[in-house]
Amino acid sequence: MNDEPRDLKPRTKEFALRVIRMFSALPRNDAVAQILGKQVLRSGTSVGANYREASRARSKLEFISKIGDSLKEIEETEYWLELLVDSGCVKSTAMNPLLDETRQLIAIFTTIDKNAKGNR
Repeated sequence: MNDEPRDLKPRTKEFALRVIRMFSALPRNDAVAQILGKQVLRSGTSVGANYREASRARSKLEFISKIGDSLKEIEETEYWLELLVDSGCVKSTAMNPLLDETRQLIAIFTTIDKNAKGNR
């Protein structure tokens, strides 16, 4: 259960902080940006919380479940970030670094999920 990368706790926390800063920079008078931003704020900040729960899992099944929750939340975050760009609320050049980190985290959580399920 503890063979996941050790740097993922601070990395997911930094990711959440980046999401918070991105949300704080969205225009307050743009209803679409605020609605999409609140969605990404919720999902983007829960990735690390679920990962921390996974790291404290009492069983392999609980670990798999919480890693699955982290993966679900990071994939949802990617969706909301893409909508912010595609709707014109945020320029792609401004969002690309955050989207890149999101996609890296998706790859990491996908690998952890597959490895955990394969080792059951």
